[in-house]
Amino acid sequence: MKFNEQLPVEQLIPPLCQWFDTPLGQEVILAEQALSESVLPTLFGYHLLQVGLDHRQVLFEASPVSRKVMLMPQMQLGAGPLTIIADHAELPVCSNELDVVILHHALDYAANPHQVLREAARVLRPGGFMLSFSFNPASYWGLWSRLKRSDMPPWGGHLISHGRLQDWLSLLQMTEVKAQSACHHLPLESHLWRRRLALFERLSRRVPGCSGAVLMVLARKDVAGMTPIRPGWKRNRLLSLPVAEPKPTARGKSI
Repeated sequence: MKFNEQLPVEQLIPPLCQWFDTPLGQEVILAEQALSESVLPTLFGYHLLQVGLDHRQVLFEASPVSRKVMLMPQMQLGAGPLTIIADHAELPVCSNELDVVILHHALDYAANPHQVLREAARVLRPGGFMLSFSFNPASYWGLWSRLKRSDMPPWGGHLISHGRLQDWLSLLQMTEVKAQSACHHLPLESHLWRRRLALFERLSRRVPGCSGAVLMVLARKDVAGMTPIRPGWKRNRLLSLPVAEPKPTARGKSI
């Protein structure tokens, strides 16, 4: 599949963060937090990683997982100490180690969203869970995005359909456990016009399947795997996360 070209990270993040501060953006965040709170308390483990673009949008507050870390593509002012700066398509984390991975609109604005999803599946342990939040093309917002044809966020994302995401998860040997959507109203800032057009919201809520602007998909990694026997000694890690060690190179070897 050929993906739409996305803005570079340094040009993408500032306008996206500004949009999250708008009334519509805040509605999206509140809806996503409510969706995450409906599933995260049931997901247990030791390591959770949230992969996103805005460090302020924390979705793991309701999680009982003991170690929670954010991963951003670039340093942001105010980011907490438990933050990793890395490319979403190349997670610096050991394979089969994490219990929960949250993708917060990481698929929407990636140069290669399938690679981002593949990396999330790689770092999850067998039986681990991935929680993805993305904008839904089968919604009023998806229709508005296609009509607007803007490269600026939030309208310039890939808009990956639920069906396509299910196909990708199946290829990665992951099983969808739950799918839910929110924000069924039109993407209008004016509350007056939204009250006048409330009929569209009621119609959207009655449509079978996920028709809200925000799509949440919870998937489980079902790959059969062996539980590694860990050594008795421990290494002191800065973030208490199984970060991958750099590979040795030929530089510095004697000839």
